[in-house]
Amino acid sequence: MPDYELIEYLLSLVTPRKDNKPLAKALLKEFGGLGGLLTADVEALGDVKGMGDTSIAALKIVQATAIRLLRNDLDERPILSNWQAVLDYLRAEMAHYSIERVRVLHLNSRNILISDELISRGTIAEAAVHVREIVKRAIHFGSAAIILAHNHPSGDPQPSRADIDLTRKTIEAAKQFDIAVHDHVVIGTKGHASLRAMGLI
Repeated sequence: MPDYELIEYLLSLVTPRKDNKPLAKALLKEFGGLGGLLTADVEALGDVKGMGDTSIAALKIVQATAIRLLRNDLDERPILSNWQAVLDYLRAEMAHYSIERVRVLHLNSRNILISDELISRGTIAEAAVHVREIVKRAIHFGSAAIILAHNHPSGDPQPSRADIDLTRKTIEAAKQFDIAVHDHVVIGTKGHASLRAMGLI
């Protein structure tokens, strides 16, 4: 079943007795595919002719359900032994946004997720992140370790010099409080990059 049919059937649940195929195709074209459509903000969806509050709500419910399903795979299990689930969750949560978003996964001493926190929303090219704020929040949660993650709206997950510098500064600052930084993962529509796997930290 092609993506447009999935969206068509979903829209038909909220607007029956209407041909929703043209709208489904227009939405996918406007937002660059299924991922971009589900992560599109409410205002952008509302700008598309034919989209009303109920249709927008239906798309947002599907997005929230998909992310919740992936997030459930992270709960109550050591994250480092379930790394693919982490990547799947981060990709669904972050890959298709048109602005940079930075998350911190807070872990306890058993590497089980305590909190998943969105700490910054930025622009198409960058998001303001302060090392002291990352460490302050880790202390607040009593984190034994953290994983940094952010997206590249360009789709290319190759880490920038700023990404590497931020990670190294965070490692040094967190070390003073016995907080480990396991990794910094960059997410893009073309894949992901792990700074640790690349030998950059």
